[in-house]
Amino acid sequence: MNTSFAKAETFAGAALAPLDFVRSAALVVGFSLLVALSAQVIIPLPWTPVPITGQTFAVLLTGTLLGSRLGALAMIAYLIEGASGLPFFYAGGSGVQHLLFSPTSGYLLTYPVAAFVVGLLAERGWDRRFLSAAAAMMLGSLVILLGGWAWLARFVSPAAAFQAGVEPFLIGDVIKIALAAAVLPSGWAILRKTSRKG
Repeated sequence: MNTSFAKAETFAGAALAPLDFVRSAALVVGFSLLVALSAQVIIPLPWTPVPITGQTFAVLLTGTLLGSRLGALAMIAYLIEGASGLPFFYAGGSGVQHLLFSPTSGYLLTYPVAAFVVGLLAERGWDRRFLSAAAAMMLGSLVILLGGWAWLARFVSPAAAFQAGVEPFLIGDVIKIALAAAVLPSGWAILRKTSRKG
């Protein structure tokens, strides 16, 4: 009987194998808390209700490290934690109102999908080389940005929603993705060397 809850093809699955229920649950909770912590790193922008935060980076990293299932579960846990009243959304926000009816709701609601997409690609080895890791994280970032843009476009014109909810974040996303894509293959290389010595 297979008691593993994450695929061995993920970094967490390979580094912490075997991932039983307890370890998997701990990773889900731990990464949900990482996203909550990253939401408190805020750079407000005066022309948009959407601030720059560390959240998207943490979401993409979660999917890459945990894979599709655990990555999506960690993001669902994060949304439930924030909606239940814990101050886990940006600037300590919380509650169902913040999750479903704020200007940033479109971004939040895409987090499980983005983590799943990036995690699925990571399970297929995309996180082991710089270009494919960057491409996987770029796709996840696009999921988040498109969700945020579509949500904002309900209240303002699509062009205004793009200017407020997508354009200010493109350069920052490229920098964060490049950094993560450079680190991930190095992590796999270290893991391979360690496993050979063991």
